[in-house]
Amino acid sequence: MAAGAPAVMDRERLTAEMAFKKDSIVIKIRRRLPDFLQSVNLKYVKLGLRYTTIPTAYLLAPLLVSALAATLRLDQVLLATPARLSIDPAIGLASAALALVLLGGYYLMRPRPVYLVDFACYRPDDEHKISKEGFLEMTDCTGVFTRESLDFQTKIATRSGLGDQTYLPPGVQARPPRLSMVEARMEAEAVMFGCLDALFEATGIDPRRDVRILVVNCSLFNPTPSLASMIVNRYKMREDVKSFNLGGMGCSAGLISIDLAKDLLQANPNSYAVVLSTENITLNWYFGNDRSMLLSNCIFRMGGAAMLLSNRRADARRAKYRLMHTVRTHKGADNNCFGCVYQREDEHGKVGVSLARELMAVAGDALKTNITTLGPLVLPLSEQLKFLSTLMAKRVLKVPGVRPYIPNFRRAFEHFCVHAGGRAVLEEVQKNLGLGSTDMEPSWSVLHRFGNTSSSSLWYELAYAEAKGRVRQGNRVWQIGFGSGFKCNSAVWRALCDVPAVRANDRRRCNPWADCIDSYPVKKQA
Repeated sequence: MAAGAPAVMDRERLTAEMAFKKDSIVIKIRRRLPDFLQSVNLKYVKLGLRYTTIPTAYLLAPLLVSALAATLRLDQVLLATPARLSIDPAIGLASAALALVLLGGYYLMRPRPVYLVDFACYRPDDEHKISKEGFLEMTDCTGVFTRESLDFQTKIATRSGLGDQTYLPPGVQARPPRLSMVEARMEAEAVMFGCLDALFEATGIDPRRDVRILVVNCSLFNPTPSLASMIVNRYKMREDVKSFNLGGMGCSAGLISIDLAKDLLQANPNSYAVVLSTENITLNWYFGNDRSMLLSNCIFRMGGAAMLLSNRRADARRAKYRLMHTVRTHKGADNNCFGCVYQREDEHGKVGVSLARELMAVAGDALKTNITTLGPLVLPLSEQLKFLSTLMAKRVLKVPGVRPYIPNFRRAFEHFCVHAGGRAVLEEVQKNLGLGSTDMEPSWSVLHRFGNTSSSSLWYELAYAEAKGRVRQGNRVWQIGFGSGFKCNSAVWRALCDVPAVRANDRRRCNPWADCIDSYPVKKQA
């Protein structure tokens, strides 16, 4: 074995599983996320501490007190006799003016709160449902896959964690498939307008008048005019609407859109922002036999979500959540990270998205960086002290045998929304972060009921927690997504009210779990 091989084995954490058959021994190699206990980079801890800023009010307080003291000449009040007490009008007015300037500066420069008024997830019509058996039959009927590819897809579909009620667009399910721009637009319109109609109905927002910011993300389908323009045209939005269309940013693009909308709301007071996250399946179905590209067919499914954000303080009374933090990690400077999820042509010219063998290692490294940066923002002081003490002992004092302490994030959050990217990723994230089955229940349930809906999966997971009636005022929600690039992004929300559970046949269109929430959670497949 080459000298560099052990390092690769350690980075990818290859583990062997041995099975005995009649006349042979079968050894299977599995790739797992890196062990977070093995290495923590100190520079990401420093980055997280840099995010943790002292509130402006605390810095201005001493200046305001000094100005007030100068205005009232408290030094003379305390030291002078009543007969000699006097206040210089010029100094008093100047000090009062300084105090007003400082208060005005604080009022104008303070960050505006960003509220999540409500959100809606799209649930396709029942005619678009497809079971695992139906998926395999559809795949076989195309006649383009070899027997080896069909066997591979059967194995993946059986162990993927997807259930029998996920959704695929009609163009993909047709025999023969109808893969055209017309079908792709029809899919995009059904998803986008479906969840936007539900969102506007639930919030009472008039999209023609009220929406000033629009952010749309869809990684692989970017027609002209753009998806954002399709929405503007459908709802006849105002001419000065600030619209953005993000493409090619993978499954983590939903939180990138939230972060962009947050920044835009800081610059535009008293505004509403609509964020739309989706992915298009129709023109991105792979009809080749490259195994690295076939996995996408087995796990990606139809879906989308729309969110209404606001910086209007009046909306604090009706909003569900307040955005507390966003942390973004981009590993694209590294070639292995950049190429681990890559759209390309196979040897026969068929276009698909290739998933590299190093994907699990890359995802683990990005996740480790992101949570190390996020930690100082959200963890209680006791957890931060434990983490920093072990880190200093290992990195600074060089104490042998010390392993970095992995903080208990369950003390920082009540709800976890981990991108439902696949069974293997969820298993390893749950293990490395020490999360319980209830913590991961939304992610597992979304993977089973809706499949991997790309950037919108985080919202199906939050909708699941709401449907179960688990979200209470003051609860903290951690959304974490990762995707091509390679990127890992986090958003932290605080619930502003109790969210009532949904019941069977609930008429609320925003929540896609109304007709099936009582059937979950389901037992994981062996």
